[in-house]
Amino acid sequence: MAETKNYAALDQYVHRLITQSSPDHTIWNVEKIRQGVPANWNYIDGCMMTALLSLWEITGEKEYFSFVESFIDAFVEEDGSIRTFKAEGHALDDVNEGRVLFQLYECTGKEKYRRAADFLHRFLQQQPRTREGSWWHKQIYPDQVWLDGIYMAQPFAALYEKHFGSGDYSDTLSQIGTVVRHMRDGKTGLYYHGYDASGKAFWCDRETGLSASFWLRAIGWFSVALADLSGILPEKEAEQLKPVFRDLMRDLAPFADKETGMYFQVVDHPEAQGNYQETSGSSMIAYAMLKGARLGILDPSFAALGQKTFDGIVRTNLSFTGEELNLNHICLVAGLGPENNRRRDGSIAYYLSEPIVENDAKGVAPLLMCYTEIKRR
Repeated sequence: MAETKNYAALDQYVHRLITQSSPDHTIWNVEKIRQGVPANWNYIDGCMMTALLSLWEITGEKEYFSFVESFIDAFVEEDGSIRTFKAEGHALDDVNEGRVLFQLYECTGKEKYRRAADFLHRFLQQQPRTREGSWWHKQIYPDQVWLDGIYMAQPFAALYEKHFGSGDYSDTLSQIGTVVRHMRDGKTGLYYHGYDASGKAFWCDRETGLSASFWLRAIGWFSVALADLSGILPEKEAEQLKPVFRDLMRDLAPFADKETGMYFQVVDHPEAQGNYQETSGSSMIAYAMLKGARLGILDPSFAALGQKTFDGIVRTNLSFTGEELNLNHICLVAGLGPENNRRRDGSIAYYLSEPIVENDAKGVAPLLMCYTEIKRR
């Protein structure tokens, strides 16, 4: 791998992030910091825990594993219940952090991790579903399927089946099949952010139920889910995902910026006023390409594309302030609705209006996942 100043500083950057963070306050959770709310179990911290475990796997640095273990221990009780978890919200986002429970259980033997996995599995069994059997994204988003939700819940569901279940992955495959049928655009091959099976949400097309635009990070979440599930599912089931994964990576590649390899916040409208090369979604796509090539699912040329995107991010969006390294151009958050928030209408203008921040885990964690894939090469 190419040795640049920023590459060499990445390990130091990660060390700074974890030494300045604790379960009560993480410096990478910009949403929580801005909201001024107490720490809780959430998908943003969950993304970082997944990335740190991957770094531990590839480097052997005990610091990473120890941080994740102590962090999760602060929320998981001995009976497997999870402090601050609010089941009544039926939020798929809240499942994501549970992905690390399986590896923690395997490495430590602590029964509370298995009990917590059971707890989250029971939660998913009670999740409301659309008429086609897909989980609602949240209680406040009835009948809505978001690309984000595939990443938030399906890898956990598959890992549970693999480690503690009966090995029945049909539900995961069925829900992804629904996304492919309804949310993929036949012209570009890109996926819309959301689908309302009822056709009632103010932001959706009344005929198709689809949102209006292609938001990069939503496609990024879906890309990462496909890459990760390809490594989790048994060969027979994984074969069913491979065409979906290959098609998406093929269809995304032409939208990469020729100089940096990065992708735009609104993927198919780089010319739109205010559109920008967004770090989190670009990192997610680079990770999916690198991992897909390593697993032999994608042509080796995709590893080069992923590497180019990673290098473009490092070159243009890792910046030094004094001795500190910062990751820039991360969209803080975006969504669809609910009814009392009509600003979030899925339009190009909406996605370009959301705050752009630095050092948020939604960008940092995928970049670190890319870093681990590059280290594996």
